[in-house]
Amino acid sequence: METTVRIGNRELTAAEVLGLVRRYQLFPQLLRGILVDEATAGYTCSEDERRQVLAQFYQQNRLEKEADRQAWLLASGTSATELEDWVLRPLLLEKFKQEKFGPKVESFFLNRKSSLDKVLYSLIRVKDPGVAQELYFRVKEGEEPFSEVARKYSQGAEANTGGLIGPAPLNMPHPAIARALQVSQPGQVWPPTRLDEWYVILRLERFFPAQLDDTTRRQLMDELFETWLKEQMQQAVREPAAGARTV
Repeated sequence: METTVRIGNRELTAAEVLGLVRRYQLFPQLLRGILVDEATAGYTCSEDERRQVLAQFYQQNRLEKEADRQAWLLASGTSATELEDWVLRPLLLEKFKQEKFGPKVESFFLNRKSSLDKVLYSLIRVKDPGVAQELYFRVKEGEEPFSEVARKYSQGAEANTGGLIGPAPLNMPHPAIARALQVSQPGQVWPPTRLDEWYVILRLERFFPAQLDDTTRRQLMDELFETWLKEQMQQAVREPAAGARTV
């Protein structure tokens, strides 16, 4: 006899549940969860870690009292064991990320550094080349501050900030702007450059070279994990349902 599960007033078979998962586009989320469970299966946490994580969860959700916890479990249809597994899951995932991707972060950082560098720059853009040339000379000769010229004449959203943009990753601006900023010295003003329908006047204000600090390390480790997980999900979809999987 096929096992069924009751959801609301309906008795559903496993095949029907899977069909609903696909219908409501929950399959990627389900597959992601399964793969994370597989990846973290060999990891454990200490009793101190367990108590600390649970205490933090209870505090954040105002569940310090046992009665409140029981009411929450009842309302969510969750057992105490399931809750603990769910709350501890991010800690186990963090341990997996540290072990699998931590040693790869430094080389990944070196490969990605040019896209992690940030710049603060000023920009004026107009559609008339003659106006662009006149504005360039005003700024270049110091007749009027760059910011004032941008506020008065720039035809993009940057006019609201006196032409100032950033700090922003160096790979975010138009590629031609990024190339100019890469070889600029702070304060250097570039003559009008045509970009599509615009004529752009550019000045580098400050360059922020990327550093492998704790925040950047976390960002890169998460990127490595997400890339790995995407590959695992694609592989799982291609494999036969009965195929064995390993992490």
